Amino acid sequence: MADRTRTRLLNALKSAGPQTAADLAQDLSVTSVAVRQHLDGLHQDGLVDFEDVKGSVGRPKRVWDLTSAGHQQFPDSHSTLIVGLLSGLSDLYGDDGLEKLITHREEKTRQSYTEALSDLADLPERVEVLADLRSREGYMAEVIRDDDGFLLVENHCSICAAATACQGFCRSELRLFRDVLGPDVAVERVEHLLSGDRRCMYRIKPQDCS
Repeated sequence: MADRTRTRLLNALKSAGPQTAADLAQDLSVTSVAVRQHLDGLHQDGLVDFEDVKGSVGRPKRVWDLTSAGHQQFPDSHSTLIVGLLSGLSDLYGDDGLEKLITHREEKTRQSYTEALSDLADLPERVEVLADLRSREGYMAEVIRDDDGFLLVENHCSICAAATACQGFCRSELRLFRDVLGPDVAVERVEHLLSGDRRCMYRIKPQDCS
């Protein structure tokens, strides 16, 4: 049970970002005392850290977040192997070889996503299915609705090392989302992990094509 609670805490911080112990306790339906004990243990292991944030009144709030080691607890699709392969591909075939690889991956993924979305005319359902597809690939995706449309939030990047080595993967994924959602939908990346944000997030909304 203790290991399960630790895992749930790590997942909660990964998915929702920095939080207080009280917030975590409420979200996970665990006592605040138990959450603080687990956070102390995770802190000793170097997986979480905290910052005491001062408010306008009252005592500072202790806000917890994942450390770099904490983020590394989530899979990155065999990052060392992938980076090595990309480096070797670049050495052998140059930038054109890398671009051909990215294009090939994009086309295969487009086929898979298009098939999954082909029978769905309703944009909300299409976005939800897209998020489910991304979650299956390890992106911890979720959909948030707002007044402008939808936010597709990816709380984890399962190809982060590859994307860091070659940001063509990020450009490819944005292009892919625009293609599979169709010309009547606008897709804009509003948060980017590799630009210093804690996650990638895309704003999706209908657009007038007339």
